[in-house]
Amino acid sequence: MRSVYWRASQTAYAVTAAPAAAPPPAIRAKDLIKPTRPGFHTVGRMLLMSTLKDRLRADLTTSMKARDELRSGTLRMILTSITNAEVAGKVARELTDEDVIDVLSSEAKKRREAAVAFEEGGRPESAAKERAEAGVIAEYLPEQLGPEEIAEIVGKVVADLNAAGEGPKAMGRVMGLVQPQVKGRADGAAVAAEVRRQLG
Repeated sequence: MRSVYWRASQTAYAVTAAPAAAPPPAIRAKDLIKPTRPGFHTVGRMLLMSTLKDRLRADLTTSMKARDELRSGTLRMILTSITNAEVAGKVARELTDEDVIDVLSSEAKKRREAAVAFEEGGRPESAAKERAEAGVIAEYLPEQLGPEEIAEIVGKVVADLNAAGEGPKAMGRVMGLVQPQVKGRADGAAVAAEVRRQLG
């Protein structure tokens, strides 16, 4: 009996005397959320998309509840265009905010061009609808550059390249440096026209 008690006491001592395991290192927020590329963040193993598409979806829901047919119809078409862009390649992908802005810019341009065509065709009501839709889209685009701001950006690039007076042959070089600066903030046709003007 004594040996049984002795073994039991030794076992209890071993259990209580064993060093406690070190606690796992604290998980910091910055370890959970890390930027990967513009528009994306990782949380653990999850990939979070940009917020612009989420904003469009939320605004669509709000406009439908408010029975705002113009806004809800426009946003529904924009989201369809975004979805089409996501599955257009060989592999489906999620669009970043920058990609979504490209889609928005393209859709806004289509509506501006359609408005002009309707005006020239004697259909003012259709032209007004296209312009109204373009106005909704513009709310989700970066602030647009004015003619003077475009001219300033183009002028700086032309000066940096010493391309003044070179004419159409310098068009590609100048546009290649101008476009990243005006992307989503200016109509491409207006930018190209300003480049041509400054190149002479």
